[in-house]
Amino acid sequence: MDFPNRPPDGDWCGTQFLRLVRRGSIAVLTVDRPHRRNAMTPAMYFGVRHAVDLVNRSDDLAALVLTGTGDVFIPGGDLGGDQEDSWADLARLLHMDTTPFDAIRHSPKPVVSAVNGICQGGGLIIAMLSDVAVASTAATFRAPEILRGIADTGYAAILPGQIGIPRARDMLLTGRTVDAATAESWGMITRVVAAGTELDEAIDVARQIARGAPSARSTVKREINRQYELFDRMSMDESLFGPEAIEGFEAFKERRNPAWVPEDLRTDGRL
Repeated sequence: MDFPNRPPDGDWCGTQFLRLVRRGSIAVLTVDRPHRRNAMTPAMYFGVRHAVDLVNRSDDLAALVLTGTGDVFIPGGDLGGDQEDSWADLARLLHMDTTPFDAIRHSPKPVVSAVNGICQGGGLIIAMLSDVAVASTAATFRAPEILRGIADTGYAAILPGQIGIPRARDMLLTGRTVDAATAESWGMITRVVAAGTELDEAIDVARQIARGAPSARSTVKREINRQYELFDRMSMDESLFGPEAIEGFEAFKERRNPAWVPEDLRTDGRL
């Protein structure tokens, strides 16, 4: 369904690429942009943030479940720069102003991720900061930001606390892809289920969490959140608009290695 360029209204999350459906007291938000492999525009990131706020303000909703479509959960931002759903100059706020990460981390009501497939970039941060992440056996996880010229200090602060410093170094510095079984064994996620059942399992988990006492749950979440390090946002903002990120974006769009890769280390296509 097409909408005029306007802010979110009701259960509409400000973009045709997000669908919020109510299943009783559980809200299910689906990222659905298959022609761009679910790559996130600023409006989509902000729409996820809006959905978290919508659930927390609603007396009729107890929890939010996030999922994707096809073989992709959330792969991160659209590096091609195609902002086909832009509204109110929201694209100017790309970087940390439109992202939902803090909203998910500090949400009083439960947020659960149903990771159906490729999960990387901002998608991996969303999954890790959810109260619980349920992954399909077909899901894969990756943090490729350094290969794009981005110093993602959010990852550098969150991932070591989730999986340990050596494993975080490995993922962040090499951009390796990790399968669901490995991600579970490392503690990146906590539940792996048969492909196609992850959404139903995530909804069931959300129901379980929502049965807990709200004030007690919030207190426990505050204590858990203290275990994560604070990240250097100023350095990350500078990196996002610096020369390496610009070259990384161009290389991604042109399906080539960035210029900083030595000749003898270059691969075919994008990294």
